[in-house]
Amino acid sequence: MMMVEMSSVSSALLPITELTDHLRLSSGFADDGSQDAQLESCLRAALAAIEARIGKALYRRGFSWHLSHWQSVTAQVLPVAPVASVDTVKLVSRAGAETVLDPGSYRLRVDSHRPAIEAVSSLPNPSSGGSIEIEFTAGYGLDWHGIPADLRQAVLLQAAELYEAQGTGEAGMACGVAVLIEPYRSVRMRGLSG
Repeated sequence: MMMVEMSSVSSALLPITELTDHLRLSSGFADDGSQDAQLESCLRAALAAIEARIGKALYRRGFSWHLSHWQSVTAQVLPVAPVASVDTVKLVSRAGAETVLDPGSYRLRVDSHRPAIEAVSSLPNPSSGGSIEIEFTAGYGLDWHGIPADLRQAVLLQAAELYEAQGTGEAGMACGVAVLIEPYRSVRMRGLSG
């Protein structure tokens, strides 16, 4: 399985000004933008760390996920949430020939932790040596203000931690971030039958 982000978050969408204010970098001084590249790097790292920890995309963007087989012929849980749309589902032969599945043969099960593609009847298997490619759009907001407030705060706290720890090698999860992101983490239970 391999997931690829089809487009990255634009620099214009990152909350550089909010992080500058959070760090109080412009207190008493004119903001000349000299720290913007460093702040952007810290924001991108904070976003990546939080998204990985909670299994959610904060900014809405496209993803392409490649699998060798379905989890089940009736449903396939998607690797990230919240999913706004399933754009295409393709079967790819070993030779690279693509067959796009009819969108009427499946539907998106919206779920805040485990969204899935559900088959109307059953999901067709790829040919021997073939694969499945699912393109979907996931994420909370199209911009910074579309992301839930507690996750925005977590990103700012984590970015500030990374900014202040530069050169020391001592950056970890910032104090308070775990509490803010906990409601967004998916609980996984194994070994239980029901």
